[in-house]
Order: sequence, then C-alpha cells, then structure tokens
Amino acid sequence: MNKKSKEYAKLRIGEINYNTNGEKMTIIEYNNKRDVVVKFENNYKVNTRYDSFSNGYIKNPYTPNVCGVGYIGIGKYKSEVKGKSQKQYSHWASMMQRCYSKDYHEKFPTYKECLVCEEWYNYQTFAKWYDENYYTINDERMCLDKDILVKGNKIYSPNTCVFVSNDINMLFIKNNKLRGDLPIGVNFDISKNKYIAQCNVKNKLRKLGIFYNPTDAFYKGYKIAKEKYIKQIADEYKDKIPIVLYEAMYNYIVEITD
Repeated sequence: MNKKSKEYAKLRIGEINYNTNGEKMTIIEYNNKRDVVVKFENNYKVNTRYDSFSNGYIKNPYTPNVCGVGYIGIGKYKSEVKGKSQKQYSHWASMMQRCYSKDYHEKFPTYKECLVCEEWYNYQTFAKWYDENYYTINDERMCLDKDILVKGNKIYSPNTCVFVSNDINMLFIKNNKLRGDLPIGVNFDISKNKYIAQCNVKNKLRKLGIFYNPTDAFYKGYKIAKEKYIKQIADEYKDKIPIVLYEAMYNYIVEITD
C-alpha cells in the first residue's frame, strides 16, 4: 500500500454507518475498498466491502430480530432455501412465537409464563439439536413438546423437550375454559344432580361412571382410566418413539390439579 493509500485508509478507520436494520457499524480496519473489517456494537466483526458498508447492506447474524430474543447466528443452517422455509426454522420460530409474542399470548394465555433457554436463542444451536432428535412416525404431524418429560415445565430446552406425534400430544392437551372449576375429566349432570367422569379415548368421549362428588369422579373414574390409556398408547408406540418419551408416558401421573 503506497503512502497515499495509507493516508486514505486512516481516514476510513473509525467511520460509522448504520445498516438497513438501524444497527451501528464502525470500520476498524481498512485495507482497500474490497477488504474492510466492520464491527457492530455487540462486538460482531465481519470482513466486507466498503460499498456494502456505505449502503448499509451488512447483516449482523447475532441481532435478536426474532421475537426480540432469537437470532440466526453463524453456521450451516439457513432459515430458508430457494424461498422455502426450512423445517428447523419453522419449529424454532414457532417456539419463539409461543413464548414471546404478545399477540399469541392474547389467544393462548397458557403460554405467557413460557421461556426458551438462552442457548436456543441461537437458531444454529437449536437446528443442530433438531437434526439429532427429530424423527417421524408414518405421516403423523410431529410436535415439539416441553412438558411430558418434565411435568409442569415452562422452559423449552434440550433437557426438557422431545418430539411427539400429534396423537400423543393430544393426550396431554387440556381445555380449562370448558371444564370450569371442576377437576379434569369431570362434568356435572344437572338432570341427575351428580358428577360424571369421562375420558377421550381414540377421539371418542367415553363415560366412566356417575359419582356423588367431583373428587370421587376424578380419583375413581378419570385418573384410573386416563393413566391406563396413556400407558396403552405408550405401548403402541414403544418401538417408534425415544425411550425417554416412552418412560415418561408410562410413569406419567394424572393429578387433580392438572
């Protein structure tokens, strides 16, 4: 580099601009117009061209632009390929939405207290876990579940999540609005002035008995039938699901506070 070029380079070092996302960028090294090192405020550095810097076309892969916390990161995993969203990204973005979207929480308030572990803020980390743990069962839709392995869990993480088929996932879905203040699996029959225990089996509502109080309806009716049914489904899927999921289902305890 000749003297004139060196002087020009010195003028460029420290130059500040903002990318199209409004993020501050600073030139910390300038060799020539095709070889510039730019630094973002979160200390991410990238080697780029000067025209890309001046036009604001540089992206920061560590910017939390997915629900305010998630970022793409650096690695082999892309959000989309040839305009088609990748499965890893679809699951990751949906998980972020469930935990951090206010609009989503208005529709599904049960997710208000849910969180994603910090390591999964990085899409690359989640996508790698996805590839190592995702599996399919025939043509069934697969769901990312956070609270079968650890009952009552609110955090999506490698240690608490597992992929389950939609049929298995539906075993653990609750509708608190419909049942009101009664225990899960219990309804009040006005005509009989008694309580009915019932359980959804193979998409059919099966009546389990009539009881004088809701506690008996739960413990003597619903709880027994539901735990037995979960074990039955676990056995049906035993050779198709991870052993950790099978064991969690087989040991699952239905409680009156569910």
